[in-house]
Amino acid sequence: MNRIWPLALLLAGLGLAWASGATHWLSWEALAANRAWLADTVAARPVASGAGFVALYAAVVAFSLPVAVWLTLAGGFLFGQWLGTLLVVAGAAAGACLLFLAARHALAESLARKAGPLLAKVRQGLETGGFWYLLSLRLLPVVPFWLANLAPAVAGMRFAPFALATLVGIIPGTAVFCGIGAGLGEVFATGGRPDLKVIFAPQILLPLLGLAALSLLGAWWRGRKPAHG
Repeated sequence: MNRIWPLALLLAGLGLAWASGATHWLSWEALAANRAWLADTVAARPVASGAGFVALYAAVVAFSLPVAVWLTLAGGFLFGQWLGTLLVVAGAAAGACLLFLAARHALAESLARKAGPLLAKVRQGLETGGFWYLLSLRLLPVVPFWLANLAPAVAGMRFAPFALATLVGIIPGTAVFCGIGAGLGEVFATGGRPDLKVIFAPQILLPLLGLAALSLLGAWWRGRKPAHG
């Protein structure tokens, strides 16, 4: 119990969130219905609202709730693109670190023995590339965030490079989605929904892929140094 209680606490929170219907409160429909009240609250109490937003985002990531994209859009809508990006990055990094520490403390050895093929491949890259490999995973919008949180714990990655790679790697994608969120006023006015596929537009995806490729190059160079050095 001394080893598993942090992860058990997160799992209990996840179960409570699903049972209470909290995921429905963090949805596009909820944001559209409560946008005026949320905007007024942020305008009246900006500091408290920002701190509460970071705490909420950290909890969503730590519990691995599938609503982070809507919360990111809300951050851009309520706080603007750049302040929203800062708050989302802070909350996401904090939540990822909590999940990483809980998983490493409780299940690292057990998960390493039972890891599936996908997790095993990611683990191999983290063992050799460390910071650079994880940075590339964070930059690519196709890698599940929860997987990139758990795999480093299974691989025994040190906390400092995990936290730094997470903090740096999520900035570009977060800025894109917060930029979409900052323009939601027009979307609300027309009764539509935001086009989240914009992340795959060439002018956005190609720079992200380029950054990820550079990170993989760093991982490759790091991995070959012992053999040639």
